Amino acid sequence: MNKKVISLIFGMTALLASASPVIAAGGGNLESAGINVRDVAAIQRGAKWFVNYCFSCHAASYMRYNRLAEDLGLDEDLVRKNLVFADVKMGETMDIAMRPGDAEAWLGKTPPDLSLISRSRGNDWLFTYMKTFYQDESGGWNNLVLPNASMPHVMWQLQGIQKPAASTHGEEHGAEQATDQLILAVPGVQTVEEYERTVRDLVTFLDYLSEPAKLKRKNLGIWVMLFLLLFTGVAYALKVEYWRDVH
Repeated sequence: MNKKVISLIFGMTALLASASPVIAAGGGNLESAGINVRDVAAIQRGAKWFVNYCFSCHAASYMRYNRLAEDLGLDEDLVRKNLVFADVKMGETMDIAMRPGDAEAWLGKTPPDLSLISRSRGNDWLFTYMKTFYQDESGGWNNLVLPNASMPHVMWQLQGIQKPAASTHGEEHGAEQATDQLILAVPGVQTVEEYERTVRDLVTFLDYLSEPAKLKRKNLGIWVMLFLLLFTGVAYALKVEYWRDVH
């Protein structure tokens, strides 16, 4: 492989890295979610927010209640009391009662299953999406990341009501134009910092939901790396011993 081909490969790699999805669909940069999937307490809190605000419309059909209890170190009775709001068994998956046909008739489309939404959209996208709902001129809900989203702002009571900030520049014919900046017009029951923590916990749970084995995999990975490091030292000592007589 000549130098020109190698340079081309490196150039394409750099271009793809610089083109990573850091721009929201509706314009503007995505905020970093900054989650820690090893923070089991955050996942537990996120599970609470999920079942209270998302689970009525969005299923998580790849997750079983007993797996959730095991991974989060919770007693099954505690999970049944706080996270199960239907007559289901602990071995069943987190499905919703709403039928797809009814959902389409009531909501216009079937809400997606959120089992893999973190892997599909990305944590930063989800974090920014849940923070950038606003009330438009029609009085309905809209979103900066996903304009004209069919989903209403189900957590508006926590965050409050945001509205676009009026631009002081670029006025056309005496009318002010909205910008991508939002202002909190009506405060919610949580402060801005508290709501941000709530969204971060929710995204942490969705990240766990997309790959439950990640908790064990990452913890096991530390021991694997330590073993490889130790084995490298042993292999090097063995190599030195073998080559001692050669020299």
